[in-house]
Amino acid sequence: MKNIIIAGSARAGKSTLAKRINEELNYIVINVDTVVATFQEAYPQLNIRFNWNRKKCSANLAPFLGHYLGVLSSGHYSGEVSPWHGAVKGFKYVLEGIYLDFEILSRTLKMYGIEELKNNFLLIGLVQTQKTVDEFVRDLRKYDKECDWTFKLSDDDLRGYVEEDAIPSNLSDSEHLSEWGFTVYDTSREREKVLDNIINDIKLKLV
Repeated sequence: MKNIIIAGSARAGKSTLAKRINEELNYIVINVDTVVATFQEAYPQLNIRFNWNRKKCSANLAPFLGHYLGVLSSGHYSGEVSPWHGAVKGFKYVLEGIYLDFEILSRTLKMYGIEELKNNFLLIGLVQTQKTVDEFVRDLRKYDKECDWTFKLSDDDLRGYVEEDAIPSNLSDSEHLSEWGFTVYDTSREREKVLDNIINDIKLKLV
């Protein structure tokens, strides 16, 4: 039974998909944002924090995630007391988030006998490369919550973010994920239908 990694651009539907996988396939969800928030509060000196520098935050977090997933996936542990004592057999998880440095993550996982991400995980990428600036702005205004950092931006600032960051990031994320062996899905149009198709694809691959 393969575990799952969902990566991709902000607001592309990663958390929604992970929730559906949890509900329909009984996978435990590991939300990277929650891990980042925990490090931000407990160990601020490590520079693992939101809305700072995505690349550096991802690199700083990657060694921990690599060891964490390595233990979860392989059961290997170098300590005297194994955390797998009394563990539930068949534990399966889905990791989702944007703060993922695949090079460092992959290098760390090799310490646990996990040589290739694509051979050991179902890799799912979500991007939005077909939206216009107006469509991005419209959807952000429609779905933003008060906790979202874009919520309080003026219309001009929000449009600037979309033009200078959101659209370029989605294009580069699509290329980067493909290079690492992710199956990339575009949720720009008919998002719910796309998520339905992904769930069906996962079920077929898990047979």
